[in-house]
Amino acid sequence: MTCSDFLKELTDYLDDTMDTRTKSELEEHLQWCHNCYVVCNTTKRTIEIYRNNELYELPNDLRTRLRSAIMSKCSASKKETTEHS
Repeated sequence: MTCSDFLKELTDYLDDTMDTRTKSELEEHLQWCHNCYVVCNTTKRTIEIYRNNELYELPNDLRTRLRSAIMSKCSASKKETTEHS
């Protein structure tokens, strides 16, 4: 299983709606692929937080850095789209 295959199957894995063979392959992939493990674990935790309605207050400096990073990415994406038009 490749990382792309893993990402295509992630939703079904998290929902536990996949066949046992594919689930085994995916879990084997998670054993050696750190990046996919982090994606899977982070997604699981995000879902748990959402389901539990737990709110976490971000420190102001983190909130500012995150907003700046998002705005920078949006600006770069918008510029790229305009250049290709």
